Amino acid sequence: MTHRTILGLGLALLVGAGASQAQEPEKPPEARPTGLPGKVQWKFNLDAGIGGFGFSNSLYTNARPDPSGDLGDSWAESYAKPALSASYGLGKGELYGAVSAVGERTFGGPPTLVGDEASSFQPEDLYIGWRSGTALGVGENALDFTVGRTRYRLGQGMLLWDGGGEGGSRGGFWSGARQAWAFAGIARFKPKRHTFEAFYLDRNEVPESETGTRLWGGNYQFAFNDANTVGATYMNFQSDSLPGRDGMSVYNLRAYLSPFKSVPGFSVGAEFAKEDNGDLLSSTAWMAQAAYQLNGVTWKPKLSYRYAFFEGDDPATATNESFDMLMPGFYDWGTWWQGEIAGEYFLSNSNLISHQIRLHLTPSESLGTGLIGYVFQADQPAALGPTVTSKNIATELDGYADWKVNGNFIVSLVAAYGHPKEAIAQGFGRTDDFTYGMVYVTYSY
Repeated sequence: MTHRTILGLGLALLVGAGASQAQEPEKPPEARPTGLPGKVQWKFNLDAGIGGFGFSNSLYTNARPDPSGDLGDSWAESYAKPALSASYGLGKGELYGAVSAVGERTFGGPPTLVGDEASSFQPEDLYIGWRSGTALGVGENALDFTVGRTRYRLGQGMLLWDGGGEGGSRGGFWSGARQAWAFAGIARFKPKRHTFEAFYLDRNEVPESETGTRLWGGNYQFAFNDANTVGATYMNFQSDSLPGRDGMSVYNLRAYLSPFKSVPGFSVGAEFAKEDNGDLLSSTAWMAQAAYQLNGVTWKPKLSYRYAFFEGDDPATATNESFDMLMPGFYDWGTWWQGEIAGEYFLSNSNLISHQIRLHLTPSESLGTGLIGYVFQADQPAALGPTVTSKNIATELDGYADWKVNGNFIVSLVAAYGHPKEAIAQGFGRTDDFTYGMVYVTYSY
């Protein structure tokens, strides 16, 4: 038999095999075994991010003894958070839990405030819980109990959002990957539109800034619908090293409403907080905001204004009136780190009055962008320093953009400009304008 005959027979066999395979539907690939108990629903997640940050002028309150006059700073941050969560049906209810860890790094010559070059890898989530499912007949998961290292957030983050400290020896000053409390016990009862919560929280603090802060409290929220909620909260704090916080009671009222059905783009919000610790501390904070979005217009422009007041200490009185900013967090751009320059790096939510105007645009489903303008003033100028007599601290303009590249990647950009006013010049001798930029890429799976 010649080679040509053998080759022809081989080709015929391949064609016949191909025709046979074409007639049979392909079998779906078999699921790869995990080696974990099969009756449990498992889910793996991976979140990661990396970004670069730069100043063309250093922090107003951190002037360096540099004879060249070069006060610029630049650095980078990165993080990774692998997580494994699980749920297991138990009658009409469900057991659930999760475990995760966070590795963070700050590098590239950061300023001291950010925490110098540092890295860490530590546990993040480690909790177990039970929810009632349809067992009670008063709403899905009307009862929910959670214990361990987990998140707990209040409202839109003005007082209580981040359970974990960042920066310093941990790295990740801006990244904010650590948000779980070192220990949390949360009980939630949610019949229909009502939510009742009782909680105990122990903060996961940066070791060199440990204050031993922990708290317990109760929260109530009523949801008219997704766009209309009101709430009230009581919290009692303890601290091993902050006398004004140890034993402090905090009362919080809040409302976020879209009050007119005929004008769905109009919304308002207000929040009030009272801190009381007898003769040691008595202070208040509040904010009010209004916004209007043109949903029927190209790019859906949304214009908003917010006034926020955080009381400062009056040096003429024996009682401390300086508002304890507690543990705010990033709910959206401008909340509740006020200003990508000021709020992130040299101002806190204490002894502060802020006016915020924001224009947000949505050019497409994958792109959101906008501008935020601020005017910052001091409630008590003398609390900034003995030479400060002016209330005017600074003005700031921030531009931001979030681009959803695909279902996994988001690129965030920030460009900001700050102009110091009389209070900064009087207290710190700084009059140079401050510019700042950031590029941050996040991945989620």
